[in-house]
Amino acid sequence: MAAAGRVLVYGGRGALGSQCVQYFKSRNWWVASIDLAENEEASASVVVRATESFTEQAEQVTAEIGKLLGEEKVDAILCVAGGWAGGSAKAKSLYKNCDLMWKQSVWTSTISSHLATKHLKEGGLLTLTGAQAALSGTPGMVGYGMAKGAVHQLCQSLAGANSGLPSGSAAVAILPVTLDTPANRKSMPDADFSSWTSLEFIADFDEQYSGVLSRMSPSYSAYFGYLKLSVLLPRLFSQLRCSVGRTMG
Repeated sequence: MAAAGRVLVYGGRGALGSQCVQYFKSRNWWVASIDLAENEEASASVVVRATESFTEQAEQVTAEIGKLLGEEKVDAILCVAGGWAGGSAKAKSLYKNCDLMWKQSVWTSTISSHLATKHLKEGGLLTLTGAQAALSGTPGMVGYGMAKGAVHQLCQSLAGANSGLPSGSAAVAILPVTLDTPANRKSMPDADFSSWTSLEFIADFDEQYSGVLSRMSPSYSAYFGYLKLSVLLPRLFSQLRCSVGRTMG
């Protein structure tokens, strides 16, 4: 049976990435995972070598994805890699945490964006992972807010004309408040979990809008903004916001 579609999941071994891999595989998609460790459930895996050099890591991933895909194109690239670290500008861990957040969010988003210019189909979907908290100041988590703010800006740039993305493709940044992961439940045991964004919801969003966004009118090429999902999914109105950009290439 032919695959329903083809998708790259950057961060495919993490909590959200693993859910995305499982979700797309269950719907007969060909799925490639990109992460620091192999995801055995994926159709293929690219294992990222840990390094202190962004250019080394970017070149390694770009080369291995090129070998894996050859001339084949993918319908979607989902960058769901990331993490969290707190701390104000006074924190002893500031430098370490800023470095970690930049690597986990900005490195991965930048590499995913370049991969999209080479391997995404026309009318395809690129999803990056931002954060609603980074729409304003984050004094208690400086590194996290700075990195996620950079992801938001990257998405805006990708939505513009001549960004390098394939014609008719869409760049989307999901901005969850809190993801419902085991780690977050452990760190915030008294929180209202029902108000958090489920991993299944994001995986479903990515699959559904890899089709919906590719059929949107090209007149969206100049559009960028924050789209509340209450317009689309009323019962989930408080869970997620996303930035939607459309490009003509």
